[in-house]
Amino acid sequence: MKKSVLLKSLMAVAIGLSATAASAQVSGYVTSPDGKVVKDPFDLCWRTGYFAPSMANAECDKDLVPKAAAPAPKAAPAPVAAPAPAPAPAPVAKPMTEKVSFAADAFFDFDKDTLKPEGMAKLDKLATDVKGINLEVIIATGHTDSMGTDAYNQKLSVRRANAVKNYLVSKGVEANRIYAEGKGESKPVADNKTEEGRAKNRRVEIEVVGSKSVKK
Repeated sequence: MKKSVLLKSLMAVAIGLSATAASAQVSGYVTSPDGKVVKDPFDLCWRTGYFAPSMANAECDKDLVPKAAAPAPKAAPAPVAAPAPAPAPAPVAKPMTEKVSFAADAFFDFDKDTLKPEGMAKLDKLATDVKGINLEVIIATGHTDSMGTDAYNQKLSVRRANAVKNYLVSKGVEANRIYAEGKGESKPVADNKTEEGRAKNRRVEIEVVGSKSVKK
């Protein structure tokens, strides 16, 4: 009895919808005048005779609806290169000028222009020190006291200055970086009337001009 009632209900629905079915064929499902898909008492959609899987919708046939393609995985961000280390600051050249006066008696015997061991030792240290700088020039200047003629003292002072230059060259200092000159007795620093004063005037002055590299 219940089955008969159910079949009659389904037939009634089918007959009642036959007039509108043609207008809903475009969707593949029977629809009511208000555009809703008609369903049977089992909540199943009524398909039309024109139904094709391509007409399926998610409400009635979700298994036939093509699934949306999964979104492509996002590309991993490119590794960020570590910033290059900043270049080390360039050393700054610091100008320097050093002037030293040596007693000629420590460098030479009386009236001689041959270097004594004590003088050689001092020049050895100088030759080593200038290797650590950007050398521009070494100026070696010979001086005498007032004993003797001006001409003789001038020549003696030049010979002694050249002796200093030649020794430094033998220790590796470039010859074109050394300037030798003699001032004779013309540039006294003390009174030539006393032995103490004359000893101070007998001297060799060495001036070093260059620069040192200093890090910032």
